[in-house]
Amino acid sequence: MQAVVKYGQSDGEVELREVPEPTAAPGHVLLEVGAAGVCGSDIEMWRHHVTFRVETPVIQGHEFGGTIAALGEGATGFEVGQRVVSETAAFICGVCPQCRSGEYNLCPHRLGFGYGTNGAFCRYVSVPTRCLHSIPDGVPFEHAALTEPACVSYNAIVVKSEPRPGEMCVIIGPGPIGLFAVQVARLVGCDPIVLVGTVGDVGRLKVGESLGATHVFLVGEDDVAARVSEMSGGYGAPLVVDAAGNSATLRLSMELVARNGQITKIGWGPKPVEFSLDPIIQKAARLQGTFSHTWRTWEAVLSLIASGGIQMEPMVTHVLPITEWEKAYHLVEDREAVKVVLQPE
Repeated sequence: MQAVVKYGQSDGEVELREVPEPTAAPGHVLLEVGAAGVCGSDIEMWRHHVTFRVETPVIQGHEFGGTIAALGEGATGFEVGQRVVSETAAFICGVCPQCRSGEYNLCPHRLGFGYGTNGAFCRYVSVPTRCLHSIPDGVPFEHAALTEPACVSYNAIVVKSEPRPGEMCVIIGPGPIGLFAVQVARLVGCDPIVLVGTVGDVGRLKVGESLGATHVFLVGEDDVAARVSEMSGGYGAPLVVDAAGNSATLRLSMELVARNGQITKIGWGPKPVEFSLDPIIQKAARLQGTFSHTWRTWEAVLSLIASGGIQMEPMVTHVLPITEWEKAYHLVEDREAVKVVLQPE
């Protein structure tokens, strides 16, 4: 089968390769991929701008769903032909405190699809049954495949933050995670919802407005700190979500957050911040990291997708075959797409 493989530890070392089809391991199903989303981390692995270890060679792709083609030994609870979507934690130890307490997303031995073990930019992938969730009727594969990034945003805002209806939420970065964060903030009643981007994000900012952002600001054109201060009566935002991740956005987050407020950091940034974090102390603000998701989050998000509470149609701007993976990567890298979905031919 054809697969998009990261084969080295340098910039550009990704290619389309012919690889053997896998079989379903014990406790796994063999999943025929229906659709797989391209994540910003896939681009970072392509460019090898990553802060985590990537096992190579490895098939990329960790946002995916499809149809069960075969059951491995001991695989129960699912049937051949069933439409399912997969979580990302391909391996967890099952015995550490995080696994035992249900926070297996934080297992120190965790290996994720697409970087720690083979992912889904291909036709078939072996998936543990514990990762699987049924796709609700009427939800197409190209929408179901984006459950994962929606779960990241849900986990960040609902689980790891304290949003309050009627209070301001500022979201920095209008990429897919930021746009899903806008939708989740809308669902929990945040108001106003401010979405911040740059001049290269104009198209995505318009999508954000359609999804629930009440205000959009451009860094470099708008004095974002002054605007947020004015809107909040000089107090700042009780919740700031950093969905971009670089040092500049963390610094802006510290400017925008209210005293006793919270900065929830989703975005990764490989470079040192190189500035003082004392504003967090001065404001007695919290800096909260957030990573991945758990079973409960997935079930809630799938329900919201099925009901239309989380909208997928505006998020999927391109659907391409995996043979056009490089075009897909450039569309994401150049911010010409909101979300690109790949499908096996």
